[in-house]
Amino acid sequence: MYTGTALFDVLLPDDSTSLKAKRSYVRPVVAALRKLDVAVAEVGDQDVHRRSQLGVAAVSGDSGHLTEVLDACERLVAGRPELELLSVRRRRYGADD
Repeated sequence: MYTGTALFDVLLPDDSTSLKAKRSYVRPVVAALRKLDVAVAEVGDQDVHRRSQLGVAAVSGDSGHLTEVLDACERLVAGRPELELLSVRRRRYGADD
């Protein structure tokens, strides 16, 4: 069994000056990530208007498949025109960890 996590640090548009506006950008991204069969949540910068940290976790029986899933998540977040992906931090754990 392999588990992997990814933490996406994103910058939101200038017009996200309220938490309600911030949610309007974050919620569709979270919904799209969930369609990739991963667990996802906003895990940081909840009170900061123009920033968000999204955490993703996935489990797989195959290391290669886990990499593909995390790559797909990164492509999805990076491909959102309304967001600027600032950084990605990944961790992978295998059966021997």
